[in-house]
Amino acid sequence: MSLPPPLSIDPPLLNTANPWATDLADLTKLYNCPHTGAVTTRTSLLDGFGHNPEIHQFAFFDAATHDPAATAETKANSASLNTLGYSPITLDEYLSFIKTIAESRTTTSKPKGFLVSVTGGPDDVAECYKRIAAVQSALPDPSGVPLAMEVNLSCPNIPNKPPPAYDGTALLSYLTAIQSAVTAVSEVEGSTVIPFGFKTPPYTHAGQFDVLVGALRAAAANSSTGVCPITFLTATNTLGSCLVMTTEDSDPTPALPGGGIGGMAGAPLHPIALGNVSTLRKRLDAEPAALGHIQIIGAGGVSDAAGFGRMKSVGAYAVGVGTELGIHGVEVFGKIRRKS
Repeated sequence: MSLPPPLSIDPPLLNTANPWATDLADLTKLYNCPHTGAVTTRTSLLDGFGHNPEIHQFAFFDAATHDPAATAETKANSASLNTLGYSPITLDEYLSFIKTIAESRTTTSKPKGFLVSVTGGPDDVAECYKRIAAVQSALPDPSGVPLAMEVNLSCPNIPNKPPPAYDGTALLSYLTAIQSAVTAVSEVEGSTVIPFGFKTPPYTHAGQFDVLVGALRAAAANSSTGVCPITFLTATNTLGSCLVMTTEDSDPTPALPGGGIGGMAGAPLHPIALGNVSTLRKRLDAEPAALGHIQIIGAGGVSDAAGFGRMKSVGAYAVGVGTELGIHGVEVFGKIRRKS
């Protein structure tokens, strides 16, 4: 079985899977932005996620004062908190969005692809891989719109379902299922094997990195090539169990409903995201034959050219932007590139 190809993202800047990449209009704006080298869809499932607007919400806040704001336009905003979970839009709908965008693209345009973010159980994710690969082969100019699959194993907002990326057995079960899907796709004449990767949660101690690297190492050992079939890691997702309180009166209340506990992103996440990218790059490079090829998309609190530079300096192949996209729109990518 041949390995999936590496990612090609030029410029090395893209959005993360987030609420500002939910529908066709969002994805079209991101795709048409000249400063993004790829576009990530919001995380989807085969059958969609049961979105409840009374529970699944997000809020921006000032990382210095911890004061939440009602609108994205508040200049002091630099962070976000969310209880959103996944997209209510199904994978097949996202694939139809991608087809629509690909069909409107001119053949002379610079290649720009999509990271299709998905989640579900191992068998569901294997099925996602097959569906994405089938669409890749059917696009009018496949090489101009390369697709990849990002498996979100790190969302902290799903009740009674801890992120699988903290569990070595769970990680290996996903890798095994996807490996089988890659093999099945490679055996179909005219099909295209696409890259895939995992989106990881913030790791806070060495044992958690050991769990991830151990699963990647085991997948390499199980491969006929001795090389782990995973192409990339996106580090990191939001930090769970966070709370932001209103400060408008003497009786503070949570900024989000249902107790207010959610996943934090933006400026406060940046140091831990940098640490994760740096540690992962060193751990992967320490085993060059089996793991050294794995690319890292660094994400977490990047708001400007300096943040972009820090991510690149610690080993990120490309840099993802989330909260700042929500606050400033697609213009943030131009701001980052013009000054980097």
